[in-house]
Amino acid sequence: MSVTRKPARWQSSDAAIKAVQVAFDVEEKVLETVRRAAFEENRSTSDQIRHLLGLPTASRPKRPRLTVSLTAADYALLAERYGLAADDRLAIKERVTRVLIDFANARTERTTP
Repeated sequence: MSVTRKPARWQSSDAAIKAVQVAFDVEEKVLETVRRAAFEENRSTSDQIRHLLGLPTASRPKRPRLTVSLTAADYALLAERYGLAADDRLAIKERVTRVLIDFANARTERTTP
């Protein structure tokens, strides 16, 4: 059996592959406080925890984005709601993005004096 080497572009991800995600079971107050601090400091929750622990974080800002897991049934429901084909996931994503933008604009207008 021969051993093949990883392509160079994959070798830089060795450290990330060896990292272990750790979950902390804490009270709601702790969870909310850490999340709020992360929001106020424009950090991810993970980066906020690393900051609190004095661990290094990525110096480059991450691309701001929101994520959600959607099942095939979710896509079918959204497609029906928006009058789109269930397999046209890009169009569905664009419509959902518009909903998020409209939501943010409505919330901002409501809280701005």
